[in-house]
Amino acid sequence: MHTNNPSRYSSFGQALHWLMAALVLAAFVYGPGGSELRVYLPKRDFERQLHETLGLCVFALLLLRIVWRAFSPPIPAQAMPRWMHRSSRVVQIGLYVLLMAVPTTAILGAWLEGHPLTLLGGVQVAPWLSEQHSLGSAIAEIHTWLGDAILWLAGAHAAAGLYHHWIRKDGVLSSMLPLWLTQRSQ
Repeated sequence: MHTNNPSRYSSFGQALHWLMAALVLAAFVYGPGGSELRVYLPKRDFERQLHETLGLCVFALLLLRIVWRAFSPPIPAQAMPRWMHRSSRVVQIGLYVLLMAVPTTAILGAWLEGHPLTLLGGVQVAPWLSEQHSLGSAIAEIHTWLGDAILWLAGAHAAAGLYHHWIRKDGVLSSMLPLWLTQRSQ
């Protein structure tokens, strides 16, 4: 069941959605944060490796999700005011842009600062770019801002889903929840 039906996203689409949400949240929580010196301290290796691994997983799932969406268009929109449709579309586009920009700025920032990507298990991906430390630092700072922005936007997205479920009582949230969970709440 990889394609959507008129009222629900497919189980594959739902799994992508919720897995990406969990990975983004985990990457945010385990982000070492702070100055370059703090991020690359040996005692922060595990946090950084976990953060970078989660970020690359998000990036890979985003690419998979874009391919899936090309072959499985979204379900028809629920009846709601025009401003809600437009807001929903802006938030969705914003999330896709941020899901692409956050890992991209992380990779560029690290490589331009002269650091390899280091994944769990000590797997390293050496920089593909020549070092330009000040540019890398600026991009790493942008990465931090974008990481905060994606959490705020995802929070607004979640709040809207809860608003639709509890206040409007329409099927917006239910369309992205597993069927067993929606049947349980009825």
